Amino acid sequence: MTRVLRSISNSHSNSNSFLNQVDYMSNDDEPQVIVEKRSGGVGMLLIGLAIGAGLALLFAPQSGAETRRKIVRGARRMRRAAGAAAEGVTDHVGESFEAARDRVSEHIDTARETLVAKRGKVERAMHAGREAAAQARGDLERRLAETKAAYQAGARVAREQSSDD
Repeated sequence: MTRVLRSISNSHSNSNSFLNQVDYMSNDDEPQVIVEKRSGGVGMLLIGLAIGAGLALLFAPQSGAETRRKIVRGARRMRRAAGAAAEGVTDHVGESFEAARDRVSEHIDTARETLVAKRGKVERAMHAGREAAAQARGDLERRLAETKAAYQAGARVAREQSSDD
């Protein structure tokens, strides 16, 4: 690929801009044109810097030493304010931690009380269950004894009748 670079000035634009026209020739002989428009530049930057510096000198209310003192005082005030803010945040975090710890402690105490109450209910239920089981066992043993006695009485009567016949 071959490249040809030509600089052409644009007569109907301002004096700070110009056109760069680049012709590219590829292997298949099809030309391509790229046009770039540039304006401003370093000159405008320097002019802006000069104007800004002049305005700063015109409107400066104090000398450099006074400005430095104000900057130092402002930095000290900012450091104190930052320290106070950090202390406030530390206090707030500490208070929040204490409040959270108190809430957790209250929840633990409530859970303990609930556990003790539930444990008492379970113990009472187990005791009542044991008493009911003992009573049921006594009733069952009594019924078995009655049934056994009735069976034996019936068997005795049956033997007596068979011996009488």
